Amino acid sequence: MTIQSTGYNATNTTRAGIGTGPVLASSTLNGENVRNASGEDLGEIKDLMIDTASGTIQYAVLSFGGWLGMGDKLFAVPWNSMRLDTENHCLVLDVSKDRLKDAPGFDKDNWPDFADTTFTNRISNYYH
Repeated sequence: MTIQSTGYNATNTTRAGIGTGPVLASSTLNGENVRNASGEDLGEIKDLMIDTASGTIQYAVLSFGGWLGMGDKLFAVPWNSMRLDTENHCLVLDVSKDRLKDAPGFDKDNWPDFADTTFTNRISNYYH
């Protein structure tokens, strides 16, 4: 999959959701690989959660574990915890596989309420 971008500034090292970084079609991010800083595969993006009031991406829903979509666990990862790596065509989340395994997650049939501040604070505290 190729990440399609307009306005990407290669010298911009800000997080994915902050600053004047790339403008992307959300469809190019669904299914995009996520790796950690060590290059380990952490899964793929399944969806993006957008704050409709501000129009900003708040979370990427990351699928990790399982095989062929079976038994995988979903994680809400704060968008500003990730960075875009256009050279390697992936997103980078700087956590180890073990830390991700212990992160608060959910299954595909039981999504959390993203408007629940208890849930969002728990996620934010885990990744920051």
